[in-house]
Amino acid sequence: MTDGKKGPLLVVAGPTGVGKSEAAVLLAQKIGGEIISADSMQVYRMMDIGSAKITKGEMLGVPHHLLDVADPAEPFDAARYQALAKKAIDGIYGRGHVPILCGGTGFYIQAVTRDIDFSEGDANPKLREELAAYASAYGNEALLDRLRQMDPEAANVLHANNVKRVIRAIEYFTETGKSICRHNEREAARPSPYDLLQFVLTDVREKLYARIDRRVDFMMEEGLLDEVRYLAAMGLTRDMVSMQGLGYKELLDYFEGKYDLAEAVRVIKRDSRHYAKRQETWFRREKDVVWLWRSDYANAAAIAEEMAGIAEKRLGLKRIG
Repeated sequence: MTDGKKGPLLVVAGPTGVGKSEAAVLLAQKIGGEIISADSMQVYRMMDIGSAKITKGEMLGVPHHLLDVADPAEPFDAARYQALAKKAIDGIYGRGHVPILCGGTGFYIQAVTRDIDFSEGDANPKLREELAAYASAYGNEALLDRLRQMDPEAANVLHANNVKRVIRAIEYFTETGKSICRHNEREAARPSPYDLLQFVLTDVREKLYARIDRRVDFMMEEGLLDEVRYLAAMGLTRDMVSMQGLGYKELLDYFEGKYDLAEAVRVIKRDSRHYAKRQETWFRREKDVVWLWRSDYANAAAIAEEMAGIAEKRLGLKRIG
C-alpha cells in the first residue's frame, strides 16, 4: 500500500485436517482474495500427497502463492518464507486483491503478521547442517537434550519432533548467548504492519481426530508410499528438513525396517493427532483471533460466508461474490 494506510491481511489458520484450504478458497471468491500458503511442507516441490497440497481443481481459479518454491534437498526457513510472503502480498495489493494467508504453520504466519526480525542471531548454515546430522544419527530426543543443556526454558516448550525449531533455538543461543524464548516473546508482541484479521478453524477433538485418520488413509490410497519411495531414490534422507515432515519420516522408517507398513501408518496418524494438538496450543496464544468450530456450520461455504461477513464488519471488505 502506498497511501500510508495499512493494507488488509486475512489469516485462515488451524490444525491439520480441519478443512482450511477449502474454506479459504471460498472466502477468496467472496472478497476478491488471493491465497498465500502458510505451510512449511507445501513450499517443497514433489511433496504433494504427504503435505496435502491443494490441487489445481480445488483452487477453483483462485491464485495461490508459495507452493512449490523450493527443492526438497535445499534448506528453507521462516526468514525465507517471510521474504517471499511479503513480496507476494505486495503483488496482490498491486492487483487490487486481498491477501489471505492459509495454513497451519504458526511460526510462518507470525513471521508475516508481526514482521518478525530475523537479523538477531544470524543463521549459521554449518551449525545447522551439523545439528541436523546429529538428530539423524542420535534421534530427535537427543537433539532436544542438547538444547536443554544450554537453554532449558526453550527445551521445555519445544517438541522433539519439531527439529527445525530445536535447531534454530540451539543456533540462536550459540550465536547470542540468550534464550530464544525472550526473542520470541518480544517479536510476538510487535504490532502488525497490516490491518489484520485472523481466523482459526477447529473442531471438537473427536471429530478432528477422525478427520485426520481418514485423511492419512486417503493419502496412502493416493500413493504416499510411492511418493516417499521416489524421494528416497532421489537421495533425500531423514536428516534433511523436508523429510522431517509427517508421513515422510515414518515411511522412511518403514523402508529401513523399523516398522511394518501397518505400524508406520498408525504412527503417522498418532503423530498427526499430536501435531494438531500442538497447533491449537500455538494459536491459543495469539491475540485477537476469531475461533470458528467446523461442526457449528453446515459446510465450508457456510464457514466462508461467516468469515466474509466478519471481514466486512471489521475491515470494510466488500463481497464481490
